[in-house]
Amino acid sequence: MRVYVPLTLPGLAEAHKTGELGSGPFVAYAVTPALREWYLSDDIEELEYAALGRAAQASLRLLAADPGAARRRVVVAVDVPDGAATADPDRGLDPAAVGEVTVTATVPLGKAAAVHVDADDAEADVAAAAGALQAADGGDDDAQFVVDGADDHELLWYATQEIPNLVGRA
Repeated sequence: MRVYVPLTLPGLAEAHKTGELGSGPFVAYAVTPALREWYLSDDIEELEYAALGRAAQASLRLLAADPGAARRRVVVAVDVPDGAATADPDRGLDPAAVGEVTVTATVPLGKAAAVHVDADDAEADVAAAAGALQAADGGDDDAQFVVDGADDHELLWYATQEIPNLVGRA
């Protein structure tokens, strides 16, 4: 199963240092039954893109909690064995948990398929979005508009061999 693990650049640097994305349990995002129902598509590429987007939103939350991290969302795509990632059926109806899975296995960074990171020109919008997140969660429509502005930036694709260059920016 392909999962998308939300991180920050310091989190990616730590994974690079330890050689692990996590030893479980940790949250990732994937094509789950709830995501299929929410996104209403049968196209697996579109569904995986939606799961990547959900992970990017989770990365933004990590940035909001870590003011010292570079203001760039990071998502690592990795394949895990079937059964290593499970969706909680009780949270399937929670809009905040769409696509969320819990990974229970140790995931070596060497198993990653790719890394997705914001471009340098996204930093101002991502910083503003991270700063507006709490107000948006409280129902502020203007803050939600700022948070949604981060989604205007596509995450760039990087090969895993490029991780040392990416973490050099952390």
